Amino acid sequence: MGTLVTLDLPAGSPVADLPWVITIGSIGDEEDWEPVVCGPYERAHALALAQAVVADEELMAVVEPLLPRPDAEAIRDEIELARAAVEAPADETEAESAEEYETRRVRPGRPPTEAEVRAGWSRIAARLTTV
Repeated sequence: MGTLVTLDLPAGSPVADLPWVITIGSIGDEEDWEPVVCGPYERAHALALAQAVVADEELMAVVEPLLPRPDAEAIRDEIELARAAVEAPADETEAESAEEYETRRVRPGRPPTEAEVRAGWSRIAARLTTV
């Protein structure tokens, strides 16, 4: 059985509505190959697909949101936000909790069908072009 890593989002987080990607790679040092990045997907589809892929193999899947940014300045702004978060955590407990990881076992559900994924792509495209 493999490993799935993702963000633990609070209910109603706007990040859940972003497009998501799956990066799949080997868990250990025994295999030496470049990770495979797939997506974009809606979050639920990305999680279900990643679970299906790693369920029976010693692979690691990382499911994370894409941050669609329209220009270089917007990307620089995101980089500055990320740097600021590392340099000045809000408080000691937040810094400590960033070093602790919660592990949960989940039973893989049914992965989405090709038609469901394609419908998700249409919804993602609509969201990205109307922003």
